[in-house]
Amino acid sequence: MIPRLRRKLNSCAEKAISSFSSDLTDTIDIGGEIEVTEVPVQQGNRLIGTRIRDSKIREETGANIIGAWIDGELQLPPDPDAIIRSNTVLLVTGARDALEAFSDFTQPARTLQKHERIIVAGQGEVGQASREVISERGLDVVTIDIEDRDGVDVVGDSRTDEILEEAGVETAGAIIIGLPDDSGSLLTTVLARSLNHDIEILVRVTDTDATRKALSAGADYVLSVPRVSARMVARELRGEDVLAPASQIRLLRVPATPLAGSTLAKSGIYEKTGCRVIAIKDGSGFTSAVDPQRKFTGTEHIVLVGSDEAVQQFRKQFDVSPIKS
Repeated sequence: MIPRLRRKLNSCAEKAISSFSSDLTDTIDIGGEIEVTEVPVQQGNRLIGTRIRDSKIREETGANIIGAWIDGELQLPPDPDAIIRSNTVLLVTGARDALEAFSDFTQPARTLQKHERIIVAGQGEVGQASREVISERGLDVVTIDIEDRDGVDVVGDSRTDEILEEAGVETAGAIIIGLPDDSGSLLTTVLARSLNHDIEILVRVTDTDATRKALSAGADYVLSVPRVSARMVARELRGEDVLAPASQIRLLRVPATPLAGSTLAKSGIYEKTGCRVIAIKDGSGFTSAVDPQRKFTGTEHIVLVGSDEAVQQFRKQFDVSPIKS
């Protein structure tokens, strides 16, 4: 694995550590003091079980929920009646202070207790990178691997209750699962969740189709290696904005040339591609108040958000090159 991709896979460890903090990470400034970020809903979040329409996010913080990953599906915009669950990922926009207020409102910082630890199951590339990141932060880490080698604390199969219990899963704060096969990772996820309802579970998968299965099995965060690779290309070669290579959404800034003389409602962008326009830049600056009946001159810039597939479909349908931020 190339060093750059290995560094990107550190995201599992960073996510595990961030679960004990309400600090904002991976935000993008899209202009006009408007920022966008993804916020995974973690165990214990006050919003769990709440319908999006009843969350009072805008009233309490000034931030706006513009999208949500629910059960592995991206909703742009989210269904107002959708129920927020522990593996929901909210896509939020607003000024910096609004996003900080949102983070504090939804998930107040947890304290890493002395008895808590982060478990790393599997000491391949992802496991080794995660162990290094966690150790550098001075946190307690326990590693599991089927082979007895340097850096392994518990030798055995993490797909068994006995080995997970030996590693202390019942009192751990988080577990990072990076086994060589997705089926083993899914089984470990199920077992870890059954042994500790409150543990944060972060899973690496090699098959994109395994993402939804991992969420259904009890994972809070799923990192798909193929998607990470695609986002690295998008960020570094195509000039697209990506919150982080491990993020679940992509942002695209493009000229509004294809929309000249038309309105957003008539453009069919969402219907044809699944992308949503979240901001417009014209001569007067940026605005996130997007009027679907506004007629474009073609000189504007628009900012879109969507899944990997949606962004690819937009580029194919509208044949326009991104603007580098």
